[in-house]
Amino acid sequence: MWFSFKHALLCVAFAGAMLSSVTAQAFCFNEAGARYRVDPLLLRAIARVESGMKPGIIGKNMDGKKLLSRDFGLMQINERQIPQLRAMGILNSEQDLLDNPCLNVQIGAWILAKHLQQCGVNWECLGSYNAGFAKGNSPRRMIYARKIYAMYMASRGGGS
Repeated sequence: MWFSFKHALLCVAFAGAMLSSVTAQAFCFNEAGARYRVDPLLLRAIARVESGMKPGIIGKNMDGKKLLSRDFGLMQINERQIPQLRAMGILNSEQDLLDNPCLNVQIGAWILAKHLQQCGVNWECLGSYNAGFAKGNSPRRMIYARKIYAMYMASRGGGS
């Protein structure tokens, strides 16, 4: 009897931890969305596409076998952003982007909001979050935007 009670207690504790983690994560997206006036479901869709919702992931941007840059955390913040974020006193190191998922979401929302201010609220501009602003990158921006749109619509219960 003690074993099954102990097992049940562990299951309840684990479920509670998972639920609080999900609740905290939802709070992070809602808070960042409110702060930067971006739909939290859109931020969540970006995180799903960028990292699969894995906060500790490091992405590598490659050109063949050559490493071009790395991206960190839920929102896959590019390492080129790190010097500015350090200068602003937001980060101490790139590890902060992996260890603090809420901070990562805030930074991703800030970057997206800056992009939308620069090129307007449209899907190609949203694609610049991943593909940048280079003139030749329009097809890449639209491919990325379609992925985000599909994920966004799925999260709202609609199809793509």
